This record gives sequence, C-alpha cells and structure tokens, in this order.
Amino acid sequence: MAAVILSFPTLQGLRVFTQKLSWTKRGVRLVSGGVGRIEKVLIANRGEIACRVMRTAKKMGVRSVAVYSDADRHSMHVAMADEAYHIGPPPSQQSYLSMEKVLEVAKKSGSHAVHPGYGFLSENTEFAEACKQEGIIFIGPPSSAIRDMGIKSTSKHIMSAAGVPIIGGYHGEDQSNERLQAEAAQIGYPVMIKAVRGGGGKGMRIARSDSDFLEQLESARREARKSFNDDVMLVEKFVEDPRHVEVQVFGDMHGNAVYLFERDCSVQRRHQKIIEEAPGGE
Repeated sequence: MAAVILSFPTLQGLRVFTQKLSWTKRGVRLVSGGVGRIEKVLIANRGEIACRVMRTAKKMGVRSVAVYSDADRHSMHVAMADEAYHIGPPPSQQSYLSMEKVLEVAKKSGSHAVHPGYGFLSENTEFAEACKQEGIIFIGPPSSAIRDMGIKSTSKHIMSAAGVPIIGGYHGEDQSNERLQAEAAQIGYPVMIKAVRGGGGKGMRIARSDSDFLEQLESARREARKSFNDDVMLVEKFVEDPRHVEVQVFGDMHGNAVYLFERDCSVQRRHQKIIEEAPGGE
C-alpha cells in the first residue's frame, strides 16, 4: 500500500479533487512489485516508523528484518525485529541511503518485500526500480509515479490533464532568463520561483516586482543546483496567506483507492510545515 499526498491552495480545489476521485478511483495504481503472500519484510528505516511497521507485520504474521548503522546498534527497532543486519557507519549516505547495502541484506535475509518507511530511500526512483529488477516487492508507488510526482513541472501537467485545479504559471522547457521574466510579468507579481525537483522548502524564492525577479531567480537556481543538482525552474502566481491542505489517498496495485480525508498544514516556517492538523477545518 502507498500514500499519495496532494496539496491544494484552496479548499475549493480540494473539494473538486475529491469529487473527481470518486469517479476515477478504480483507475488509481499506486503499488509496484510482485504478487503472492509476503512472509518476510525488510524495513529500510529506523526509529518510530520502523517500529510501527514491525508491530503491524507481527499482527499480520509477517517476519520483520531490520537494518542498522553503528549509531543505532542498540535502538528499539533492532530489538523488535525478528532479524537485524548491520549496514555501516552512522552517516546515512553510508548506511540507510546505500541502495546496494539494503538490497544485499534483502537478498541475504530472503525478504520478499522492502518497506522504505518515510525519508531515506522512500522516494528514490532508482531504489524502487532496483527492487523490481531483483524480484523484491517495493511497498510503495511504482518508480514511474515517484518520478512523475517528484518533478513539479511533470506533476502539474498530469494534474492539469486530469482537470484538477492548479495554480496558474509557467513550467515549460524554455529556461532562459528572458522567457521566465516575461512569463512572470504575464502572470502578475508577486510570483513564486520554484525548483521543479525541489523539496524541503529549498530552491524557492518570491519575486514581488520585475526589478528583483532576476536576483531571486539566480538565488533559487544556486540553491537548487547545490541541493538537487538541477536548476530547472517553474514560475507561478504567489498565493498570499494560503491554506495548505493535503488530501490523503491510499491505494493498492489492484486499482483500489480510498480517500482518508485531509489535513491542514498551513502553519509553516521557511516553507516547512511545523504543525499538521486533521481533519482540515473549513
């Protein structure tokens, strides 16, 4: 199973989407991998999320496999698992983010599936595809969905084609300063400049006038190159004092999907959520 989060600038946009979901839910495909019963699952994570997955696995009669770095040798998730394997030193790049090490443990332990939890490898298209190539079920979206939803320009094209309301703006291939500035003027200031492969509040700048657009554009590009090794940008209308409402959708590989209501994530600092409230208020 996999959760997909969709954000809307207005509650009206959320209502339109949920109406459309009821018409098209049978066409949602969110989980990749093989078929058949999972008897052993590797949890490629640590901390509370790993423990929660293990508790559920135990209730379902599924054996759990933990991985841990030197820093987590005595952590709760290691003690809770049926099997535990050391995968490296404390830096995550050498342990929890190492696809090769995680897959090696998955094969060595005879795990039928990998549950990535959140963070780390959970949104890594290469890892999801590598699991598939090894015949291991990746408990999450297929690599194509991770890729498409991870690239903001692509996801906006998909949402627009599906008739889902989106914020007006430009997310085309022409990335010249002149084209982006012209699009910003047409959209109308203030505008948000946003890295298409961005996340975590990085690669985002607000331009409030034509005179400061190029400065903000270059600042966003620098941060995007440093953080994501990519500086492709989109420009969209900046929404003043928005409500950040997310819709929770849970689906499986058979096309079944269920809407799990929404949560309000409007309280933020530096474009990062501080508090999430459910259900979202009117």
